[in-house]
Amino acid sequence: MNTITLPLANVHCMNCVGKIRSALAQLPDCQIIDINTKQITLSSDSPLKAIYKKIKSLGYQVGFNYQLPLSGLSCGRCVAKVENAFSQRDDIFNYAVTKQQADVTGALSEQTLTDLISSLGYQVVSEPTAHTLTFSLSGLSCGRCVAKLTDKFNEAGNIEIIELDKTHAKLLTTHSASDVIAIITDAGYHAEQLLTFNDPNTVVSKVLEENEGTEPTLTVEHSQSEAVKPTTNNVQQLLLSGMTCASCVASVEKAIKPVAGVESVNVNLAERTALIAGSPNIEQVIQAVKDAGYGAEVSEDEQTRRQRQQEQNTQTFKTHLRNACIALSLGVPMMAWGIFGGSMMIDSTTSQLAWGFVGLITLLLLVTVGKDFYINSWKAFKHHRATMDTLVALGTGAAWLFSMLVVLKPDMFPTAARHVYFEATAMIIGLITLGHALEARARSQTSKALERLIDLQPQTAIVVENGIESERPLSDVKSNMILRLRPGTKVAVDGVVIEGNTYIDESMLTGEPLAVHKQTGDNVRAGTINQQGSLLFKAEHIGSDTMLARIIQLVRQAQSSKPALARLADTISSIFVPSVMIIAIITAMVWYYFGPAPSSAYMLVAATTVLIIACPCALGLATPMSVTVGVGRAAELGILIRDAEAMQQAANIDTVVLDKTGTLTEGKPQVVSIQSYNNLNEDQLLQLTASLEQGSEHPLANAIIQSAKQKGLTLSPVSDFAATAGMGVSGIVNTQSVMLGNEKLMAKHNIEISQVQDDFDRIAAQGATPVYLAQNNQLIGIIGISDPLRSDSLSAVKRMQDMGLTVVMLTGDSYKTAQVIANKLGINDVVADVLPDGKAAQIKQLQQQGKRVAMVGDGINDAPALALAEVGIAMGSGTDVAIESAQFTLMRHSLHGVADALELSKATLRNMKENLFGAFIYNSLGIPVAAGVLYPLTGALLSPVIAGAAMALSSITVVTNANRLRLFKPSYQPQVTEDK
Repeated sequence: MNTITLPLANVHCMNCVGKIRSALAQLPDCQIIDINTKQITLSSDSPLKAIYKKIKSLGYQVGFNYQLPLSGLSCGRCVAKVENAFSQRDDIFNYAVTKQQADVTGALSEQTLTDLISSLGYQVVSEPTAHTLTFSLSGLSCGRCVAKLTDKFNEAGNIEIIELDKTHAKLLTTHSASDVIAIITDAGYHAEQLLTFNDPNTVVSKVLEENEGTEPTLTVEHSQSEAVKPTTNNVQQLLLSGMTCASCVASVEKAIKPVAGVESVNVNLAERTALIAGSPNIEQVIQAVKDAGYGAEVSEDEQTRRQRQQEQNTQTFKTHLRNACIALSLGVPMMAWGIFGGSMMIDSTTSQLAWGFVGLITLLLLVTVGKDFYINSWKAFKHHRATMDTLVALGTGAAWLFSMLVVLKPDMFPTAARHVYFEATAMIIGLITLGHALEARARSQTSKALERLIDLQPQTAIVVENGIESERPLSDVKSNMILRLRPGTKVAVDGVVIEGNTYIDESMLTGEPLAVHKQTGDNVRAGTINQQGSLLFKAEHIGSDTMLARIIQLVRQAQSSKPALARLADTISSIFVPSVMIIAIITAMVWYYFGPAPSSAYMLVAATTVLIIACPCALGLATPMSVTVGVGRAAELGILIRDAEAMQQAANIDTVVLDKTGTLTEGKPQVVSIQSYNNLNEDQLLQLTASLEQGSEHPLANAIIQSAKQKGLTLSPVSDFAATAGMGVSGIVNTQSVMLGNEKLMAKHNIEISQVQDDFDRIAAQGATPVYLAQNNQLIGIIGISDPLRSDSLSAVKRMQDMGLTVVMLTGDSYKTAQVIANKLGINDVVADVLPDGKAAQIKQLQQQGKRVAMVGDGINDAPALALAEVGIAMGSGTDVAIESAQFTLMRHSLHGVADALELSKATLRNMKENLFGAFIYNSLGIPVAAGVLYPLTGALLSPVIAGAAMALSSITVVTNANRLRLFKPSYQPQVTEDK
């Protein structure tokens, strides 16, 4: 007989193992050597396919599964040839073959299968390394959109969906990021790649390889890992210079994307940075940016980036301010000369010489103070684009050339048209440069929140080695080092306390005002502040692996993301400058052919004013400034936002669904009642229940076990443990069959419970969760477990209701227990007795009623519902899983954080709309006025000087309005009390 070892799947307990034993015992010459829930080893002369069919008929999976990409199959006959070869082999149980892929389950090795396919004249294509990609999605409005995109991914092949909801996709794939984005775009949606924090030790195994062994053999048993490690996305940051408007953003992104190795790029105009995902040669990227006419340098880390940005901002402010003063010192006297009666006309040789001299001085101004406008516009022209610099250069250049032509050849113009506009040239340069200076100063304030986070990181740490304490640079600290934390100092790295106790202020990370007590075994986070005591702690996460570093990176990434409004602005900005140039040309033609005499003067003034007043800079800054400030302010409030699209979604939420356990309650359940119905006393019932619950990871199980430990009860071993989702658990304790669960579990096993309904109702009326305990199919008791409400749940629920939100409580508890909790909190909408897989259906039902839903849960157990809702909000203390999976993660465990997040999202979206409205209205009104539509009413044209001032003011207004978000305060402010 042959001996073979095969993997098993969907085998959950020893009852399942017993079923397989019984089924295979019916086969002749089949002897089981060893079997568990992971694999089976047997000796048999029976056909392997018969063994497969027996196990398959029980609902379990057996055998190795391979999905091999194929080449060389050109038609249906080729597919049939391969299928015929597979059907003749007893060690191939099941197969599906297409021209591109063979999906095979059987008892043969992958090499044997590959050799078989090769012998038929076809090839197995070497599979490229899979990697994890994360994308921000937009355009998906409901669950059907998610289903449609899922189908697209399945059609494409080689894409495993790790997470997928309406705003976020995390995939394991061999495709490049650009290929995946193309698939999403083809489905009618939009995607941008995001940075992910992947654990490099995480592995993804092939289907059916739930046991750690993979390579099969017919004679001996051995193991070999075939796990696939996802690669970590490499994201690099560049500091940019030379950008002035939204057109520049598009130009830089267009220049970087073709560089080999670049998967995606996000350019932030407000920050003057570029986040580049992929593995390109960074020198090639920098060169591509320089070739496009801009400057770029590598940002090694947050401290370096901050220092260089501060240097750039300071230098930019000083340069612009100096240039503005020089230009205005020339322009203001000339303008005053004209206003107070001085002649600006060329009517004599003396005036020619005088204004000729002024023209040369103005030319000197243009080639010094104003040179950047002309250099940048020339670079843009060489790359076939137009920017704000193009408009300024054309406007000021046209005014100067016209004026010099009047000076040199006055006879070419009618007497009334011999007006010079040198003062306009100087004043426009001066006012726009002054606007840039003030904008740079205001823009430097937008990242104050992020800089405060960076400031939390201390630069040194006290290392303890051999009992000796020494202060060292943070770069010298390694994992597992022992560090001393003194009173009043900041925690240097993430770690765990090994000696001492103290109170630590974590408000800068969580937004929680009260200091947290820390003692041996507790975790401490980098950047938090020790208050009084002294601690020894062991370093665990250092450098970029600390919670603080990841929060900084997450905030940086979110600030560079773009909501739908921003993409609308980008689309308009891409055609804005060319459109303005066309309008200026049309304006010039209309005034030249139809305007009053001197038409050439009117033509010049109108066209120049149109070019100068248009402000693509305000349009480009409108949304990035609001996003940058809003995301930073959220971080200060202990709210981590994955991308700006999530903020736009959250601003329109009208219904908040709250999971009860751990959200409305403390998440620390306790046994509060034990009711016995046989000769066992309370302690004996508790001992029996706790013994059964040893195999469970449910929070209620932990409450029962902790209660037994507090009473010093000795627990008995449990066997054949099984958990039924949404019902309860069962197992064998002291040779007795024991079950613990709700009425669904009792009904499933025909256990009578009607006689104890009064006790059940009494426990439920106290707000506790009653669970039935049965032994040998007889009810023997009820255990009441209560999870106390959080101290701020009532005020938080009322606050959300006052905001006009419908609050719904969603729980798996009985309706009576849930209704008691809801009555205490003033919640009118309660959905109870919901199985874990039924929560998503409840969210979908609300959406079908036209509701826009935010789901609040723990981010793990409620994953399907969180994915289906418009916005998923994870409650918790900022664990790795929460940070990676949620659209919003609340660093402090308080429902007020949900209201804070929604209020801030509304304020940020309102701020974006104000900025965009201001930019659109300014240009929509300013350009026609500049073109002269009011001339029939006023008899005068708008001065180019006023146009230049208005242009500068529009950008300053946008930046200043965005900075108002830094002053945002939630409607609820917690009362800070000393916790001693």
